[in-house]
Amino acid sequence: MSDKSVQKQKYIIETARKVFMEKGFKEVTMKDIVESCGISRGGLYLYFQSTAEVFEEVLKLEQEDSGDVFDRNISNEATPSDILALFLKEQKKEILNKKPSLSMAIYEYFFRAKVPAKDNLLKKQFDGGVYVIERLLQAGMEKGEFYCEDPRGAARNIMYVLEGLKIAAQTRKLSEAAVDREILYIMQGLIAEE
Repeated sequence: MSDKSVQKQKYIIETARKVFMEKGFKEVTMKDIVESCGISRGGLYLYFQSTAEVFEEVLKLEQEDSGDVFDRNISNEATPSDILALFLKEQKKEILNKKPSLSMAIYEYFFRAKVPAKDNLLKKQFDGGVYVIERLLQAGMEKGEFYCEDPRGAARNIMYVLEGLKIAAQTRKLSEAAVDREILYIMQGLIAEE
């Protein structure tokens, strides 16, 4: 693909991202994307055959961006507890975000699509979060910061709590105090007793 084609495809994905944020997944049509991008229908079909294809590329871009934000904020001297606290702080921001986001579109897409487990980006993101948290817990245990009998189970539990909070934030009003309470509960369960 030429550099111009790569730039055009990136423009379509970034513009479509905004459309999905506003309308969700199931309400977006190829026509919506064409109109938002200001391109011809044929121009869009050169790159993508369906809204699902476009959305999958949006998800990949989203996954890259979230990793970059996290990596930029970690200093070399950060302890495992510092890193876990930063991770939970970023999750809290996402949970409480009142601006349009892709959360609802993501759930709509995965409820509608019969995505094989090996291709499910939401599952990969969840499993990646479990892996990172488990490694943080193990490192924190080695340094005496955390106590945990089952790091993998605790990591899965943390990810399930965060996923539940994200859904609750989308389906009903969730206060900052409620999110703080759950995050504090997570952290208190991991603190090593002196």
